[in-house]
Amino acid sequence: MTARITTHPILNVRQGEMVEFWFDGRKMQGQAGEMLSSALTANGVKAFSQHRSGDAPQGIFCANGQCAQCTVIVNGLPVKSCITPLEAGMVVETLRHLPKLPAAAPNLPVHPPKELTCDVLVIGAGPSGIRAAVELGQLGFSVIVVDDKAEPGGKLVLQTHKFFGSVDDCFAGTRGHVIAEILQEELQQAPGVQVMPGSTVAAVYSDGKAAVFEENRLYTHITFRGIIVAAGARERSLVFPGNDLPGVYGAGAFQTLVNRDLVQAAQRVLVVGCGNVGLIAAYHALQAGINVVGLVDIASEVTGYKVHGDKIKRMGVPIYLRHTVVCVEGEGAVERATIAPVDEAGRPLLDEAQTFAVDTVLIAVGLVPVDEYFADAQEFGFPVVKTGDADEIAEASSAMLGGRIAGRKMARLLGMDAVIPTEWQEKMEILKSRPGQTWERSKPELSQESFRPVFHCVQEIPCNPCTTVCRFDSIKLKGETGTIMDLPEFEGRCIACGLCVAICPGLAITLARLSEKPGLAEVVLPHEFANTYEPGSQVTLCDIDGNVLGQGTVLAQRFFKKYNTHLITVEIPAEWAHSAAGIRVQAPEMVEPLPEARFEYLPEEGIVCRCERVTVGEILAFARENRVEDLNQLKAIRVGMGACGGKTCSVLVPRILAQAGIDPKILAPTTRRPVAVEIPMWAIGNQGLGGERQ
Repeated sequence: MTARITTHPILNVRQGEMVEFWFDGRKMQGQAGEMLSSALTANGVKAFSQHRSGDAPQGIFCANGQCAQCTVIVNGLPVKSCITPLEAGMVVETLRHLPKLPAAAPNLPVHPPKELTCDVLVIGAGPSGIRAAVELGQLGFSVIVVDDKAEPGGKLVLQTHKFFGSVDDCFAGTRGHVIAEILQEELQQAPGVQVMPGSTVAAVYSDGKAAVFEENRLYTHITFRGIIVAAGARERSLVFPGNDLPGVYGAGAFQTLVNRDLVQAAQRVLVVGCGNVGLIAAYHALQAGINVVGLVDIASEVTGYKVHGDKIKRMGVPIYLRHTVVCVEGEGAVERATIAPVDEAGRPLLDEAQTFAVDTVLIAVGLVPVDEYFADAQEFGFPVVKTGDADEIAEASSAMLGGRIAGRKMARLLGMDAVIPTEWQEKMEILKSRPGQTWERSKPELSQESFRPVFHCVQEIPCNPCTTVCRFDSIKLKGETGTIMDLPEFEGRCIACGLCVAICPGLAITLARLSEKPGLAEVVLPHEFANTYEPGSQVTLCDIDGNVLGQGTVLAQRFFKKYNTHLITVEIPAEWAHSAAGIRVQAPEMVEPLPEARFEYLPEEGIVCRCERVTVGEILAFARENRVEDLNQLKAIRVGMGACGGKTCSVLVPRILAQAGIDPKILAPTTRRPVAVEIPMWAIGNQGLGGERQ
């Protein structure tokens, strides 16, 4: 049984060539060239390997090639399925414990690495890396951009929502995947810039060369004068019992499966984290036809943009603040998740726990910069600049300006008198701004003569698209900051063109007027879901906080192709005219917990080191028996010794050790591994050159 997304309100669904392959003796079908992990997931496979510790099933976690939980055996050799394209006839097997060495070495010729040279090596082709490369190319430098994905754009490729920020500086009001296409065109047109897609910088060496695992099969050297690190960020893990079950994975992996590969990776999900990443992942799930039982966060308020949170609640998804995940359970895969409110010390109140039937838990609890290359380059004394999430976790809108600034900084380090405009830095700081104050809006006066905008955005965030589309210049930003952080206000003329409603990234603008029918009003609502609303249809309307107002009658609908947004005109009681903010899309029964909480809470069984399956309890026991002053000591119990190189557990361990009374400030850090990704020996010898080995 396959699980493909066949219709989507935003994305064009195209099916590629279907090919057959085998998995553990079963014949399956997938799209040629898609990542093997996506093909397996579409065929209902959740467990990719069995760990040598307790035969624990391992499922996809990052979908980014950085961990090894999706490793399988293909034609006798171990590969990471999330970076291995599917080919017809592949024989795929579950990896059971450790892979076995081949009986004999392949009798293929060895070739020296290809040698490339450039002025600047840019690591990462996300928004910051692209803009840095374009800037340098325009200044006359030769640039090589290395990125591990098939197409440039970074996480923008996965984003189907409209972006906030400035229209002029970062394409605000445009959907992320469309911005990616714009930046791809800029990169293609940039002089002196070469792009190496599907490739990974594996290491930076002290002799001024970088090792590149090109197309995941060849070993290449790049000699450079300077490096720009724009490698993005990796998602934080979270420790709770059952956190390593297949079906628990990062929000980015979920977006990769759903929005890039159009695989319906779940039926019912619980999202952990109410920052922008978690809120957006929940919205993307709904658009893909996946039910979301709720979002959970230990924080006391939504930490992402309020308009994102409001939008989710209007769709029918509850947000559980000051709650935590107690545990996730299931036989070989996620079947249920239990949450509970926390006390002032953050401890779960188990007598108030609720259990939900889910098959997926998305972890969206923050990001960690991928800046290891920056540290290596600094140690070796190379000119180096980091930008985007590798420098500071922020929105892609600021990363675009940050990339241009990084390009100019590198030009200066290489001897060019390149000016960095002051306004670039000022604009970038605004775009990086955290949400500001929340204001209470007054209710505007409505009439029968014409529609007028009603604004449901009440929090200061960097955003100005609605001010740019009104042909009468009737929407202005007003407030105390004097920047795009201010809130929009309407003064002037409105002809109900609907452009401000359609472009708003937060779906936070409606149009309203009083009806000629006594006691009724007409409201125009934005809608980004597939629908078949005919005139006369009844729809459930919600206010800004997700509270159900009641039923409205559909009068008409328009579709704005440019913004891929429907405008639904509904007739409602006049007293709802200022409150109606959206149409509920998820049925109430979808978010109901099980009748009784069902869980076994053993917190010390939570996995900290996913690769080696080292638990909280094992780390605490070691710390209590030994004087731990150096994180490298934990390698004695295999912490950080796995395939991911300690990338996941390194940010978790200090907090765990604090439970044993060890001050994280005194701990010496772990030694960085010199090679960031695994490279097979046959690839280092370039035995795949000439097509002899694929």
